Amino acid sequence: MAVRLSAAGHFTWKEWAAALADELKADAQLGHRDDGSRYYHCWLMALERLVVDRKLTDGPALHARKEAWADAYRRTPHGRPVEL
Repeated sequence: MAVRLSAAGHFTWKEWAAALADELKADAQLGHRDDGSRYYHCWLMALERLVVDRKLTDGPALHARKEAWADAYRRTPHGRPVEL
């Protein structure tokens, strides 16, 4: 998603790298271990922050979509595709 959004001109790759670096730094300042286990969490937080900052969505809409996906995968039997 980050690659596609950058290629579409929503943010530069340099802006993406800075956002990810900021999230990794903030995570470390919260005392989380730097063992790589939280990298995806930081990656996702950076992407979410960029899409909200760039007004590609807003916080409530992002939250609602995430909840819809969570509900969908919780009710989807194992091995079946998740559908909204």
